[in-house]
Amino acid sequence: MSRILSNTRGRSYSRLCPVQGPEAGDPPQKRFSGVVPPPALIFLALLFSTGAIVWLDHKENLPILLLHPREVTADETPPPDEPSDICKNQRRPPAGSEALPRGIVQDKSNFEFESLGPNPERKEAPPAKSLLAIPVGIKQKAVVDKLVSKFPAANFTVMLFHYDGAVDGWSDLPWSRRAVHVAAADQTKWWFGKRFLHPDLVAEYDYVFLWDDDIEVDGFDPLRYLEIVRKEGLEISQPALDSRSKIHHRLTVRARRGGAVHRRFYKTAGGGRCYGNSTGPPCTGWVEMMVPVFSRAAWQCAWRMIQNDLVFAWGLDYKLGYCAQGDRKMNVGIVDREYVLHRGIPTLGDAGAGKTATAARRSAVRQRSYTEMQIFNRRWKEAVAEDECWTDPYPEPATATTKD
Repeated sequence: MSRILSNTRGRSYSRLCPVQGPEAGDPPQKRFSGVVPPPALIFLALLFSTGAIVWLDHKENLPILLLHPREVTADETPPPDEPSDICKNQRRPPAGSEALPRGIVQDKSNFEFESLGPNPERKEAPPAKSLLAIPVGIKQKAVVDKLVSKFPAANFTVMLFHYDGAVDGWSDLPWSRRAVHVAAADQTKWWFGKRFLHPDLVAEYDYVFLWDDDIEVDGFDPLRYLEIVRKEGLEISQPALDSRSKIHHRLTVRARRGGAVHRRFYKTAGGGRCYGNSTGPPCTGWVEMMVPVFSRAAWQCAWRMIQNDLVFAWGLDYKLGYCAQGDRKMNVGIVDREYVLHRGIPTLGDAGAGKTATAARRSAVRQRSYTEMQIFNRRWKEAVAEDECWTDPYPEPATATTKD
């Protein structure tokens, strides 16, 4: 045991000194007091008892302390999350980019041309634009020229899908150099759309116009059209067809009376009747496939429904309402105030062969289209049956068979 000794100047210092215990000849009182005096023994006993009580009380209150953690006051800042917690809460990175730092990943693109000169980070933010994509053949050059010229360059990016491969024949048109040209012989609009209009490539465009090349636009203004679409809340739409057009479904014919848009069609006689209580295509919630216009969100859905091997997309039109971002009876419509003329000229299957060969090829195209529709409908039914987590928002019969 060490004792604390004082030096001559009043400063204390520590020194190891042996403690002198009682000697054999000392009386009992001296031997006892030399080890621990009685007052000190009483003090230690009291201290031991008090400490035990305090310790027991602390142990009994420990669960209460755990159930009621100290609250953080307004003047205090909670500690930041650990790096591991931050990483756990991050959105999963796009597939293939897991090896990269998140900030360098760009999973979206567009079809805008880039200058080869100035600093790309100093350019101004581009204005909002939409995309006009058309499958074209050189025989429809004059019609397409007139169509594209209606779409202002400041508001629309143009993309041409050359199904006859004749790209050079368009170079003399003033807008040709600002258009994106893609060539693949004898392929359809939906073949091109599935392969070159992935949602990540068109994510910057407000609307996607996916039109045929036999459309006349004398009564059509694209900017006024989009004003109506936005005002009416249409996610999937088409301009109405002039009555002189090649008509397949009466719903798409321009209504000369009424407002800027119509959303349903009435037919009370003959086959395929449509009444006021009809809830689905082709009575309501439906557009044809020659001049559809998709919002960004609707195209993200529709692109994923296009089957990679079903290039004519027959049957797809009856399911587009599922991509309307809500009630298809309200979010799908025909714009009457801006209308077009559908010439209905068959193009695919005509490769410059004789009349007999051309007729045979067109017949094969039509048969392929019917076959694709049957395949698509079968795949839809199988997908619905297999997906136990999916609920059909339109479970009732789409078309009413009786009047209200």
